[in-house]
Amino acid sequence: MTESEQSSAHPRPSRTINRNPDAMPPLAKAIPLGLQHIMAMFAGNVTPPIIIAGVIGASAGEQIFLIQVALFVAGVSTLIQTIGIGPIGARLPIVQGTSFGFLPVALPLAKAFGLPAVLGASFVAGLMQVVLGAFLKKIRHWFSPVVTGIVVLLIGITLMPVGLNYAAGGVGSEDFASPTNLALACFVLVVTIAVHQLGRGFIKASSILFGLVAGYLVAIALGKVDFTHLTDAGWFAVPKPLEYGMEFSLTAITGMVLIMFVVGLETIGNISAITTGGAGRAAKDRELSGGVMADGVATSFAAVFNTLPNTAYAQNVGLITLTGVVSRHVVTIGGLLLIAMGLFPKLGGLVAAMPHAVLGGAGIVMFGMIASAGLKIIQECELDQRAMLIIAVALSLGIGLPAVEAISETMPGQAGLLLKSGLVPAAVAALALDAVLPGKPSRQPPERRDATLTTSESANR
Repeated sequence: MTESEQSSAHPRPSRTINRNPDAMPPLAKAIPLGLQHIMAMFAGNVTPPIIIAGVIGASAGEQIFLIQVALFVAGVSTLIQTIGIGPIGARLPIVQGTSFGFLPVALPLAKAFGLPAVLGASFVAGLMQVVLGAFLKKIRHWFSPVVTGIVVLLIGITLMPVGLNYAAGGVGSEDFASPTNLALACFVLVVTIAVHQLGRGFIKASSILFGLVAGYLVAIALGKVDFTHLTDAGWFAVPKPLEYGMEFSLTAITGMVLIMFVVGLETIGNISAITTGGAGRAAKDRELSGGVMADGVATSFAAVFNTLPNTAYAQNVGLITLTGVVSRHVVTIGGLLLIAMGLFPKLGGLVAAMPHAVLGGAGIVMFGMIASAGLKIIQECELDQRAMLIIAVALSLGIGLPAVEAISETMPGQAGLLLKSGLVPAAVAALALDAVLPGKPSRQPPERRDATLTTSESANR
């Protein structure tokens, strides 16, 4: 066999950055590109464990541990997506991270039952998401854009008070809503907006991280940062599984499983956006199915390692579309960097020392963007009388029930907890109405819709 024949029989991996997810750029380019992905998702990944730590009254050491495991789990989960295990994994440049989507349900559950019940419910929800991925083609029609968009919109709306409470200094703090805390949060907000509007490339994509760093430095200058616990944190430690154990509550499992379906649909949207905007083609069935199953495996794995569910990060999808780098190997490098960061508790201690007001300034943007993403999804459907009726009922329940806590307090047993956030009854109402109301529009197959979108975009270019 000649050299050329050998080359054609065993083609070498591409060394160019192109629209092929299997392309392998040189390490000199791949490492900074992987680091760029970590910068884009870092703030979002560590914020949920900090919030949940505040709800359960975690000590400074426990907060450092929760940040450490969040980084470690995100790295491992990212590798499951990019490298894959059998049918599990999209084998696309998907960055996994701690999900904000579960917070509106996880927070009241953690307050009522404790973190072990949230972890047990997350473990079950992850297994259910694996099943969802396996049967994705058969049940995807249940979740129209109006249903998905309403739930994503309500996730953002529900989290907005959390961001503002942090901006004021954290509920229960002695200087809550002090001028210093509010000014610090506003400073982070202004820096984030300025960097987003004036920056380019990864700087624009990492605007929240820049806002946090700037706010952190100002807080240090003002003497509002306590590094006492940072000195107690170890330099190297392997995260311990089942540190908090697991408890299985039917109420907690019900709430987490319902939200899992919505988060799974977000993953479907992110995968489609990667292949359409980055690779210039529609997502394949095995990529969608494998990606959702990997999301489920990551969520159960996260529960074993004491942290909240994981999901595909949309900000990294935007980064891929912006840079045009679709190499999954670049994101694999980013996943390895996350694992390395998760092995050093000092880093978690550095993040845990960040004042709540700094985090709140970024939270105002992050949670508002979630609501904006929900509005964007709703725009995909025709806003006729049928769709507006579904939106009206779901929003009334989702926003009204948390505002009138007396209703949830009168519910028998633990059912009131599912009503307290408003998100679960709103999601159930949207699903039920969309299923039973006549006139549901027929949906294009995702492959055809994505292909049409790609063709129209090419024509515009």
